[in-house]
Order: sequence, then C-alpha cells, then structure tokens
Amino acid sequence: MAESDPAPSSPLLAPAPTAKKEDLQPVGEKIAELNESQSELLGRLRGLKEDLQNWRSKLDTQVKTYKDELTDLKQTLNTELEQLRLDFQELRTTLQKQQEDVTASLKNLGMQDLDESRKEEDQQKNNAECEEAAVEGRNGAIQSEGSAAAESSP
Repeated sequence: MAESDPAPSSPLLAPAPTAKKEDLQPVGEKIAELNESQSELLGRLRGLKEDLQNWRSKLDTQVKTYKDELTDLKQTLNTELEQLRLDFQELRTTLQKQQEDVTASLKNLGMQDLDESRKEEDQQKNNAECEEAAVEGRNGAIQSEGSAAAESSP
C-alpha cells in the first residue's frame, strides 16, 4: 500500500505541469496581443498629439491673421469717419455761408420779412441738428469699435 500511495500521486503531478504550460501559452499570446495593442495605441496617441500641435499652430496663425485684419478694418473705419467729419464740417460751413448770402440778397431786394431774432433761432436750430447728427455718427462708430474689440478679445 505504501507503493500504491506514490503511484497515484505521480499521475496527478504529471498532468499538472502540462496544464500549466497550456495555461501559459494562451497567457503568452494574450501578452503579445496586449503589447501589440499597446504599441498601436501609443502610435495613435503620438499621431493625435502631432495633429493637436498642428491644429494649435494653425489656430494661432488664424487668430493673428484675423486680429491683423480687424486692426486694418478699424484703421480704415477711423480714417473714413474722420473724412466724413471733415466733409460734414465743410458742408455745414457752406450751408451757413449760403444762408448768409440769401439773407443779404433778400435784404438788398427789400423782401426781408423775418426779424433778426427769428433768423438766429433758425440758425441755432440748424446748428443743433447738425451737431446732433455728428454726435450720433461718432457714437455709432464708437459702438462699432467697441463691439469689434469685444469680438477680438478671448
């Protein structure tokens, strides 16, 4: 019986190492697959990082381009606004001169029926209306500049 004890235990031990080898073989394959998968993922990650860096540099370039264009547009707008102010002032001066010429002509013809105070009131109304129009023009330009600046800030 002593001999029979070692014999049954031997067959149990022998199949155990072969079972471990069989278990190790799929584990080895799994490790190889995981290593390959990890390599693929690392490659994709590197590619994504490069894409992100390229996108950021393109974005920075586009932002700079848009800021430059916005600055140019703002300068153009300010130049045009200043020209409009000068034109407006010139037209106002011309209109005042024409009013004075008409008044003088009417006086010379003796057809003047407005007294001096009424003419001054009319002239003051015209001046006030002209100044109001100029202020509205400036306010519109300032609002345009303000909204453009708000759009350009991050």
